[in-house]
Amino acid sequence: MRASDRAYSTLLDEIQDGALPPGTVLGEVEQAARLGVSRTPLREALGRLAADGLVAQQSARVTVVTAIDAGDIREIFELRRALEESAARLAAERGDAAAFGELASEFADADLIGRDGLDAYYAVIRRFDEELDASVANDYLTAALRTVRTHLVRVRRLARDNPDRLAASVAEHRLIASAIAARDADLAAHATHVHLHNALTNILESLTEGRS
Repeated sequence: MRASDRAYSTLLDEIQDGALPPGTVLGEVEQAARLGVSRTPLREALGRLAADGLVAQQSARVTVVTAIDAGDIREIFELRRALEESAARLAAERGDAAAFGELASEFADADLIGRDGLDAYYAVIRRFDEELDASVANDYLTAALRTVRTHLVRVRRLARDNPDRLAASVAEHRLIASAIAARDADLAAHATHVHLHNALTNILESLTEGRS
C-alpha cells in the first residue's frame, strides 16, 4: 500500500469513528510524524479527505476536521434518496434476482441480539450494498454512492442505538431486497424511500435527545 493510501485510510477511520472529532486541527508536521509518512503523501491524503468533505484547509499547513450538523445530515439524505432510489430501480431491472432473494432471506433471519448479532446484520447490509452497486453497472452512480456512504459512517455514529428502529430497519431492507428480486422497480424505489425517511427521522430525533 502506498504511503498516501495508508495515511488516507488511517485518517478516514479516525474521523469516522470519532477519534478525530469535528474541529480537530491536523497540523501537517505533526500528522506526518504521527503517521510515519513524509509530507508529500500526507498532503495527498488530506487532499482526498478534503474532496470527500471530511476536512477543510484553514491555512497552507493547517487542516481541520469538518463539523456535521442536522442541516448537513438533511442534505446528505436528500442526495442519498435520489441516488439510492435510482439504484434500487436499476437493480430491479438489471440485478441478479436470485442474489437479492438470498439477501432477503438473510434479512428475514437476522438476529440482533448482542454485538455479534449486530455485526452480522451490518455485514449483510454491506453485501447488499455491494450487490446493489454491481447490479447498477454505472460507475458514476456508484462513485457518488461511495462518497455518500463515507459520510453516513459519521452520521450513524451520532444516532443512539434504538432496538425498535433496528428491527424496523431489518424489515425495510428485507422488503427492498425482495422487491428487487421480484423485478418490481416501483416497489423497490418506494421501499427505499420509506427506509431512508425513517432512518433520517431516527437520526434527527437522536440528535435532539442528545442535546436535551
